[in-house]
Amino acid sequence: MTDSTTSQADPKTYGRKLSGDDLEQLAVNTIRGLAMDGVQKAKSGHPGMPMGMADAAYVLWTRFLRHSPSDPEWPDRDRFVLSAGHGSMLLYSMLHLFGYGFSLEDLKQFRQWGSRTPGHPEYWCGPGVETTTGPLGQGFANGVGLALAERMLAETFNEDEVIVDHFTYGIVSDGDLMEGISHEAASIAGHLGLGRLIYLYDDNHITIEGDTDLAFSEDVEARFKAYDWHVLRVDGHDRKAIADAIEASRRETERPSIVICRTHIAYGSPNKQDTADSHGAPLGEEEVQLTKQALDFPTEPTFFVADVVRELFARRREELDEKAIAWRRGFEEWRGKHTKLADRWDAQMSGSLPAGIADRMPEFEVGKGIATRNASGEVLQTLSAEIPGLVGGSADLAPSTKTLIKDEGDLKKGRFGGRNLHFGVREHAMGGILNGLSLHGGFIPYGGTFLVFSDYMRPSIRLAAIMGLRIVYVFTHDSVFVGEDGPTHQPVEHVAALRAIPNLTVVRPADAVETAVAWLAAIARQSGPTALILTRQGVPVLDRTDSAPADMLRRGGYTLFDAADPDLILVASGSEVHVALEAARLLAEEGLRVRVVNLSSWELFEEQPESYRAEVLPASVPRLAIEAGVTFGWARYVGDGGAVHGIDRFGASAPSKVIAEKFGLTAQAIADKARRLASRR
Repeated sequence: MTDSTTSQADPKTYGRKLSGDDLEQLAVNTIRGLAMDGVQKAKSGHPGMPMGMADAAYVLWTRFLRHSPSDPEWPDRDRFVLSAGHGSMLLYSMLHLFGYGFSLEDLKQFRQWGSRTPGHPEYWCGPGVETTTGPLGQGFANGVGLALAERMLAETFNEDEVIVDHFTYGIVSDGDLMEGISHEAASIAGHLGLGRLIYLYDDNHITIEGDTDLAFSEDVEARFKAYDWHVLRVDGHDRKAIADAIEASRRETERPSIVICRTHIAYGSPNKQDTADSHGAPLGEEEVQLTKQALDFPTEPTFFVADVVRELFARRREELDEKAIAWRRGFEEWRGKHTKLADRWDAQMSGSLPAGIADRMPEFEVGKGIATRNASGEVLQTLSAEIPGLVGGSADLAPSTKTLIKDEGDLKKGRFGGRNLHFGVREHAMGGILNGLSLHGGFIPYGGTFLVFSDYMRPSIRLAAIMGLRIVYVFTHDSVFVGEDGPTHQPVEHVAALRAIPNLTVVRPADAVETAVAWLAAIARQSGPTALILTRQGVPVLDRTDSAPADMLRRGGYTLFDAADPDLILVASGSEVHVALEAARLLAEEGLRVRVVNLSSWELFEEQPESYRAEVLPASVPRLAIEAGVTFGWARYVGDGGAVHGIDRFGASAPSKVIAEKFGLTAQAIADKARRLASRR
């Protein structure tokens, strides 16, 4: 092609005479060169995957992916998910070449402190990064959620004109397909017939430990056909074959597609192609030089991009920007014809909430025993009637989690207008799909399951918290009071485990009225997800006549029942709040002055000023915390002179009343422990 041994290639003149396939080859090798150089400079990373998938990525991004660097938030853009997030230099290189604001200096700062190019793609990096990936399989599930969102919006807003008409593409790896979440997500995607979901599978036969045949011998083609996917096989370095396969996949409207691209990891490397050495470590300075020579690519300077390559991508960028401008123009015409539907579009895409919605929450009878899961179900009906973008479902537990929106249809294959999503017994996929729905825009998604099964979706919850996604988790059956189902279904450590996730707000409301406030706080929060922790058993609706209003839950913790100059403070959450109130009354009869603090959300409480927190929990007064779960973490609120009453063991199978007696979760047992604590003052 050219003399690659030139010590210092000039980007202004290099490749000027190239055209057609030769120019494309230079562009593809530029992607490989940037990936090699970025990883080598960082002395850390994964060069092999970007080198192997450079051909496929080039074809996808330049011929099919409909996006607009000048309008990166274009609602009808195609979405691209790099599920194989370890190959992040591939994505950063494409974003740089297309002019998304990722400079060469950003690429040179790959994996460095404060850079926009961290080791795995992060949602906050900048435009063009649609989701945070890295934990394998998560991006696969996110893509299913993104594709589902497109179909749901299209069903609602496409009438005589089509304004929602985009695809979701992704690159997935052997590791993605091994992880269990990909099995769950692929199954539901095939069941729903998400025909606008197209994945390119980097079938390079290599993992960190060596050849994939060490642990992976399934027939991927047969597996995905069994899931009712459209499956094609191509040479992952044959750009025409890749383009033909993507085109065929775009024509398949009834099934999601996976294109199995047989590739060579670290393509072009004389000594590390097709080896595990190129998976998770730099090639080495000498091997980078040898590889560039083998690819007939300039060895110097590093991070080399010829002007002719920049011009190639700039031309495509102009074409794409024109598509976005045309869409915006057509959208305004649609808006003028469909004003009512346009208002709904604005509300859904902005995520705004109707004014005064708090005043229209259901009312609950004081003193009546109502499970907070049941109260949540009633609140959901009110909210869903006013917020059309509120959608969700459960992992085959809607009758128990009360997460079904009444009088709304079920979302099914070919019928994407329903607002009730049936995830099946797939908590892991549900979490990842909820993330995709939230990332897409237009929806406030929720998902429900028993609290004990939150472990199955914890990785997705963690990623939602990292990305700051607006998602509501409805976790019911919140404690040992599940009763007869026994320790396998009785969460004891799960609330503490969820509280340990940064930027996840965990709320355990004390009664039905607080449950409504908790829902309102959850859907209003736009900087991260919220987990609602709800009871199966009935708890009395608190009498607020002489105590603080339920809206104080928004502060996380507040004084619910007070006494002048208290001798003791009882601190509780959820169903244990009413037990603490009963214990306080018993102690009051003995002359003890007791304050009861409802600490329903540690996260919300920590957001309050220090002066407020000190006023609610003064350090000078002994404190006893009560929760039907592990005591881990409560020491921060009771201090050295306080105590925690919880359950630092697994539960037992027995009726809930027996459980309460055996674990000391009765008013009398709490009063006895509190009395002993107060006597030490």
